[in-house]
Amino acid sequence: MNTLKQLTSRFLKEEEGLETIEYAIMTALIVAGLVAALGLLSTAIEGRFTDVQGTVDGIN
Repeated sequence: MNTLKQLTSRFLKEEEGLETIEYAIMTALIVAGLVAALGLLSTAIEGRFTDVQGTVDGIN
């Protein structure tokens, strides 16, 4: 039967879990960056549509 000390030692030596955590952190950072970029981009696009709407309304 494994003791707590042996289980803790084995847990700290394993690297597969660390790689998974690293990938999860990288993915979260990429997603956060994309969300921020899309937020800024949507504001810019909304401004362009407002400008175009003003121009079209001015034509009538």
